[in-house]
Amino acid sequence: MSYTGFSGEVFNAFRQLKDQRPLNMLNLVRVHKEVEYPNGEVVPGVEAYKRYGRLSFPIFERLGGKIVWRGEMLCSLIGPSEEKWDFCFIAEYPNADAFVSMVKDPDYRAAMKHRQIAVRDSRLIRMAPLSAGKNFSE
Repeated sequence: MSYTGFSGEVFNAFRQLKDQRPLNMLNLVRVHKEVEYPNGEVVPGVEAYKRYGRLSFPIFERLGGKIVWRGEMLCSLIGPSEEKWDFCFIAEYPNADAFVSMVKDPDYRAAMKHRQIAVRDSRLIRMAPLSAGKNFSE
């Protein structure tokens, strides 16, 4: 099964969390090798996703968002070996309201067409930042 978007039910549950700390969103994205737009244009999935990034980033940044970590997946030690991710990053928002505002923004929604056509599978996980601590569990 692949996951490319969230349902209204999941989005409502996301909005019901009453946590006003900064919001970290772990993004793991796998794109199609090649995609065809409705107008017949054929591009690599990576290019379609980059279009989404270029168009959506100004909205994300205007709402106080920033990328706090990006990485290149090299291999998986634990988990399904077929899960290989083309884009891995953590996006930080000042709070959940900023994320909701972004999702509702008309320009962001227009940019989403590139994400929707590009993405083969993804994970989007809401987290709250904690201090680095002394070890893995403290």
